[in-house]
Amino acid sequence: MMVLPTEHFTATRLLSSAAALNFPFSAAVKYSILALSVSLLLLALGILVWQAFRCFRSQHTTRSLLEAANGELLYANDESQASRQYKGIPTIKVEDFDEEVSSESSLGSSQPAADNKVNGWLHYSVYYDQQYRRLVVTVLKVEGLQQKKLISSLRLFVQLKLLWKGSDKRERCIDDGVEGTPPPLCKVLQKWRTRTVKGTCNPLFGDQFSCILQDEKDLDHLNLRMEVKDYDKYSRHTTLGDVRTSLGQFNISYPLELKGKLHTPRKDLVGEVLLSLKFLPISQRLEVGVLKVQTVQKESHLGAALYARVSVQCKSCKLKYQKTCAMECGTVTVFNEVFVFCLPDFAMQDCKIMVSVFETHSSKKPSKQLIGQLMVKKDKHSEDKHWSLMMFSAHQPIARWHDLLI
Repeated sequence: MMVLPTEHFTATRLLSSAAALNFPFSAAVKYSILALSVSLLLLALGILVWQAFRCFRSQHTTRSLLEAANGELLYANDESQASRQYKGIPTIKVEDFDEEVSSESSLGSSQPAADNKVNGWLHYSVYYDQQYRRLVVTVLKVEGLQQKKLISSLRLFVQLKLLWKGSDKRERCIDDGVEGTPPPLCKVLQKWRTRTVKGTCNPLFGDQFSCILQDEKDLDHLNLRMEVKDYDKYSRHTTLGDVRTSLGQFNISYPLELKGKLHTPRKDLVGEVLLSLKFLPISQRLEVGVLKVQTVQKESHLGAALYARVSVQCKSCKLKYQKTCAMECGTVTVFNEVFVFCLPDFAMQDCKIMVSVFETHSSKKPSKQLIGQLMVKKDKHSEDKHWSLMMFSAHQPIARWHDLLI
């Protein structure tokens, strides 16, 4: 192909113009500009990585606070994490802390399996983080337990309950024979449980739990109840002893390590139930009416409701339980529901009535939580006063208040 002279001249002029566009800088200036560009690129990449790290860290902190607010287990190692997390803060150690169980906070008793005498000590620490308004409880170890059963069969764990002490205002009238002012009602705010340690009377735990408090003044109303239990696969755990602590009596702005003596386990008063009983001897029918339930409400929860479950057991015959409708939760919840149980022949010789009160939440998991239980019974050794009045006044409903315990 033959190139025309005119076209060749045009191409030559274009090449000359491109050559004339070269920057009039030396090689040193060009390399400096290149180095500056590379530095700016590396700086931009560094800022991008730092922002991604901050975003991940913020998400992790938010997730940790949510877990803490829900009362989840934060740490579960053999070694206590309190000294690691709050390194540099002096730890106050109090030895041989022994708080006597008062009648205000402990009512019904749950005897240990072995004997009435309870031995052993529980080491634990408490701390209130003022910056994050967080209460931290660490279960360290248990020592000095003496059990008759084989050590190899022991499977020990500690169950913790954070109790809110309510006011003394009651709708209940003082029953005949009861002297003095009845103890205030309590409410279980949080429940925790350590891992299970097998085959030792001196288990090491180091499990740490936490929850968010609305105000530091709430510590004056909080009691901590810790129960040492022997695990059973059928959920019939044996309580070996418990330790109770009133958090308001200590300065826990720093981690405070305590050593509490195990006492005979006792139950706490969390409410009262107005129960109606009526017995029809000819038709062998028992009518149980759940009239009112009084509990402590620390704060209002949307979607919170209460319902009661009634079960009757006569000797080895357990009748099908019945339950009330769920009613909106309040300080006094009114049910006014009556349930009829047809008893087998000659069943009134040994019979007991169990009432369990549950709280349900539409926005929480688990949605059902046990508030407390009560029992009215007659056996060879004892007979409840309400039961005696019911048998004495056949065909007439008898209503009385009963303590709701947990």
